[in-house]
Amino acid sequence: MLKRLILVAGSSSSSDDPSVRRTPLLSPSGKAELSREFPGVEIDAPCPPGDEPRASVDARAWRSSALDLWALDTHLHALDARGLFGLRIEGLEPDGAARTAYEVLTRCQRFIRRRNLASASAVFARVLGRHRGLYDLDRPLVRADYDHAIDVWQWMLRLDARASAAAQAAALFHDVERLVSEANVRIEHRAPDYQAFKDEHARRGAALARSALADVGLPPEVLDRVGVLVSAHERPGDDAELALLNDADALSFFSLNSGGFLDYYGPEHTRAKVAYTLRRLRPAARALLPRIRCRPEVEAMILGEPRRTVAPAPAETQA
Repeated sequence: MLKRLILVAGSSSSSDDPSVRRTPLLSPSGKAELSREFPGVEIDAPCPPGDEPRASVDARAWRSSALDLWALDTHLHALDARGLFGLRIEGLEPDGAARTAYEVLTRCQRFIRRRNLASASAVFARVLGRHRGLYDLDRPLVRADYDHAIDVWQWMLRLDARASAAAQAAALFHDVERLVSEANVRIEHRAPDYQAFKDEHARRGAALARSALADVGLPPEVLDRVGVLVSAHERPGDDAELALLNDADALSFFSLNSGGFLDYYGPEHTRAKVAYTLRRLRPAARALLPRIRCRPEVEAMILGEPRRTVAPAPAETQA
């Protein structure tokens, strides 16, 4: 689990000598914002003595999209399997440190695994255990789906710290159907009707989620709600929890999956996926996209898509 963020100014070859940092890398407000966004992580922590397990990110490689994210993920997975670890960002300048830290922590937030009161229970621990038990993490596409599920869960809690247990379980299980249909090879780009394919994916996923969670101790009404949310998660709607799930799922696509998606499917299907995903985002969630680091090609696709509009409220409800 990620517990410490270490920020280092100047060259990545610089030592941990405090003299390297002539000015603070984070303002008090910048540090406070990161602490709010990523609870449980010690922000701008001193470099601990000894050999604390940690991963390193070169800030300049990150900003130029030259960082090998697959290698970083592989290292982070290995560290996470061993227990607590730190993350060190090197080569920072004060004017960009807060933004880079925000972007990197967003990319790595699945290793924080925050919870709220609804997910801090023994029952939800069983939900997490059942979810983990479904995934053979030695299979690359299954690992990618597991990482995405955890990341969607974390995005949900960032967007709504009071998210219900049903919404959080739906975030974890929303794509469980892929374990049946796409564990070895992706097929969505072959679908003659993409929306129909996604709707069927959601419908089958709801049944699988309900079956997987039937005996973990969730109240029947919560289990039913999980099924409803998973079954409808590929379409925007007026339901507040469904909209929250759509926002979290879409933001996770951009922050975690979009680069790998582009590599796997190529630009044509990625452009269609970007358009499809943007349509699922509410305006407030879409406003977060400029703070997410995407590959330049994906950023160009985002900028090329019109924004989703929201119908004005009836006159009697407007301020």
